[in-house]
Amino acid sequence: MPYKVNPDSFGFLVTDVARLIRAEMDRRIGEAGLGLTPSEGRTLSHAARAGTVRQNVLAERMGVEAMTLSSSLDRLEAQGLIERQPDPDDRRAKLVHVTEAGSAMLERMAPISLALRADASQGIVAKDWDRLLDMLKTVRASLTAAKSASSAKESGNS
Repeated sequence: MPYKVNPDSFGFLVTDVARLIRAEMDRRIGEAGLGLTPSEGRTLSHAARAGTVRQNVLAERMGVEAMTLSSSLDRLEAQGLIERQPDPDDRRAKLVHVTEAGSAMLERMAPISLALRADASQGIVAKDWDRLLDMLKTVRASLTAAKSASSAKESGNS
C-alpha cells in the first residue's frame, strides 16, 4: 500500500500559507500603481528588514540567487529606493541599504500589508493570532538553532 502523505502537515501548511501570502501580496502591489514590480516590492521589504547588509546575505535571506536579486536591486537603485556601497571590510562586496525614498515607498506599501494581514486573520480572535505569531517565532528560532548547530558540527568535521 502506498504511503499516504498528510496534506495538512506542518510543512505543507506553512508552504501553502507562504505561497498564498506571496501571491496575494504580489497581486496587490501590482494593482496599487506604486511603480514597483512585485519582486521589487519584496526586495525592498527584505532590505528594510535586514538593515544594511551585504548583497549576498540579502539574497540568502530571501532564498533567491544573487543574480536574481541583483536585477531587482539595479531597478530599485535606479529609482533611488536603495543604495549599494562598497563594504569597507571587503571592497568586492556591496552593502545594500534603504534610502529615505525607499522608506517612503515602504510607508505607501504598509496599508497593503495591513489589509492582507486583516484578510488572513479573519475569523481568528486577536489573542489567538498573537499566539500563532509567537508559536511561529518559536519554530523559526528552533530551526535557526538547528541550522547553526549543524553548520558548527560540519565545520568542526572539516
